[in-house]
Order: sequence, then structure tokens, then C-alpha cells
Amino acid sequence: MKGYVVNIEKETKENSNFRKVLYTGKNSQLVVMSLKPGEDIGKEVHDLDQFIRVEQGVGKAVLDGVEHDIEAEWAVIIPQGTQHNIINTGDTEMKLYTVYSPPEHKDGVVRTIKEEAMASEEHFDGKTTE
Repeated sequence: MKGYVVNIEKETKENSNFRKVLYTGKNSQLVVMSLKPGEDIGKEVHDLDQFIRVEQGVGKAVLDGVEHDIEAEWAVIIPQGTQHNIINTGDTEMKLYTVYSPPEHKDGVVRTIKEEAMASEEHFDGKTTE
């Protein structure tokens, strides 16, 4: 089968991993994430565009130093070259999914905790799901 079909709200809310790559195409990648209370993704800058949708929780999106309050059903667009961070400011896990264009991580990678993700070199290696 070409492509990927999923109930993204269900998949996102049921994910307990810091980062889990669901699908990698040649030009985009779908990833679910779960941030513990007080946890963040870490300040980063990508050479790609990124879309984030929050399915559960509350937090802040920081784009080039400007803070924005976010919560469930909010989306964040992060253009290439923008320093950004997503911070869970709530008392429960923040559940989100993100689309990278083009892919950022190796296909199929699952990192259960942030420390594991930060310690691993996992940038996209050209291998797609299909």
C-alpha cells in the first residue's frame, strides 16, 4: 500500500513515547510525541518546515524567542530556520503530532524518553517507510 492511513487523534493520545516515527515519505514525515509535565522538546532549529498539532495538554510554543500559549486543538507552523521549543506547562502529559517536510528522523525510530532521543544520532538517512 502507498501512503499511511490512521486515526491520528487516537494514535497521538495513546502514545506514551517521547518520540515515535509513524511514517516517512520522500518529502514528509509523521511523528507522535508525548511530553511529561514540565518537559520540553528542547531548543532547536531545522533546515525544514514543521507543523505541530496539540491533541492533549497545555503549554507554550516559543518561536524565535516569542512565547505563545497553546493547548489541545492548537497548531503551530515552524518555518525553516526558526529557533523553536515546545514546553509542557501543564500537570498532565502533552500529546502532539508533528509533520516534518522533508523528513527529520530515521524511519521507525522510537525514543521512549527525551534523554534517549538527545543521546542518539537519528537524522533522516534517506530510507522511507515504503
